[in-house]
Amino acid sequence: MDLGSPLTVPHLLRASAPMPVLVGSDVLDRVERGRAYLRTVLADDERPVYGAKTGFGALVGFAGRATEADQSDNTLAHLGAGQGPDLPADIARAALLVRTWSLAQGLSGVSPHVVSGLAAMFATTFAPAIPRYGSVGASGDLIPLAYAAQALRGRGYAYLDGARLPAAEALASAGLEALRLDGRDALALVNGTSVTTAAAALALSSVRASHRALASLTCLLTDLLGADPGFADPRLVSAFGHPGATEVASWMRAVLDGTTPSGLRALQEPYSLRCSPQLLGAAEDALRYVDGVVAADLGGVSDNPLFFPGDDLVAHGGNFFGQPAAFAADVLTMVTATLGNLAERQLDLLVDPARNTGLPPMLAAGPGQQHGLQGVQLATTAFVAEIRRGVLPASTQSLPTNLHNQDVVPFGTQAALRAYDLAELLRMLCGSLALGLRQAVHVGARRPTAPRCAALLDALVAAIEPVDPDRPLDADVRVAAEVAVDGEW
Repeated sequence: MDLGSPLTVPHLLRASAPMPVLVGSDVLDRVERGRAYLRTVLADDERPVYGAKTGFGALVGFAGRATEADQSDNTLAHLGAGQGPDLPADIARAALLVRTWSLAQGLSGVSPHVVSGLAAMFATTFAPAIPRYGSVGASGDLIPLAYAAQALRGRGYAYLDGARLPAAEALASAGLEALRLDGRDALALVNGTSVTTAAAALALSSVRASHRALASLTCLLTDLLGADPGFADPRLVSAFGHPGATEVASWMRAVLDGTTPSGLRALQEPYSLRCSPQLLGAAEDALRYVDGVVAADLGGVSDNPLFFPGDDLVAHGGNFFGQPAAFAADVLTMVTATLGNLAERQLDLLVDPARNTGLPPMLAAGPGQQHGLQGVQLATTAFVAEIRRGVLPASTQSLPTNLHNQDVVPFGTQAALRAYDLAELLRMLCGSLALGLRQAVHVGARRPTAPRCAALLDALVAAIEPVDPDRPLDADVRVAAEVAVDGEW
């Protein structure tokens, strides 16, 4: 990617692997202008600059260290208080891409070599080791980003080719130079919501893929059972009045095109089928809100202070406050819970002989001698319970800290990381339903009558053997998720 172009979610998805990040002359010019202006301001004893001439946070009223190198050490050392397991490497690298793009806008006063050094990292597999716990997302992701900055300086730990190493060793093996930072560089690296934004963006991408897959799986379930697809009728759904429902029903009609009802089902299906355009449509409307927040975060500068050379302005404020992402990630988690519940209820419908148009219980090829999807259904119940346990909004849990300097905090980091975790469980719920649909045809469900439903089924059949006899199905659920959520059919 080019740092002179807009940053998008697909860029973050690609950042998990080596990728070129280009720093054009226009980017370097604006970064240099911001840096030169910072030098002018720092030379004026009458102009205060937070973090460059002062202490940090609640200690802003005290003078900082005497030298720029000491100020950098002071910035990062006191933030080395994180705990817990390391963040996944895809989040760590995506967070640094967000941070690099923000710094490249020239409003943070950083040294040009910092932007160039960060960009060079993306051509390698280097990823800083960042502990999960410690951020409140209020002055940005201070503690996690401090670990990232230290790793880029050759301190602490990092990953290279998936192996956890001392950071200095990882840098040397990757052919990277340790970053040289002064006080402003160090503060600019940590004073933004880049971890929150990255985790929210990756979670959004995953949930969106599962959402689209679940719409298609719902169509395949409708076709296999011989249900009437009239619940997606354009006149019916348009009268509902919600744009997301109208959009989702349009997708579903395209997948269901050609399906023929069997005439064996009741006049009205259970809500998990009949109300699926309305449920999936409400999720679509909510996901569009999250799309907008993530896009704004990716296109904004998250730092404090900001430097505007053309206006001779050093602006001290709160552009590091992660409330938008906190709300958005909480909404994303609620969507995940609702979609996960739908997938579990549809699997329950499919394995129940009282409601599945005569298929055997648990889709077992020989009930009693075999158990079909019984274990998978038990697991889906656990997945839904786990998702529900995590739905409590993080954005409402504000606690004052930092001597009441941070007297309100958004906890967006917690919301985003939780959304990232739960998105994976939603994938497994989609995979479980997809596996059930594949097995249903093996034990007596009809061949789909809609061509696109048949294509989805054929992709699942090609990837997964029928469950006959019983076998462990954990790997099959993952394969089914890859086909249904990630595949093109």
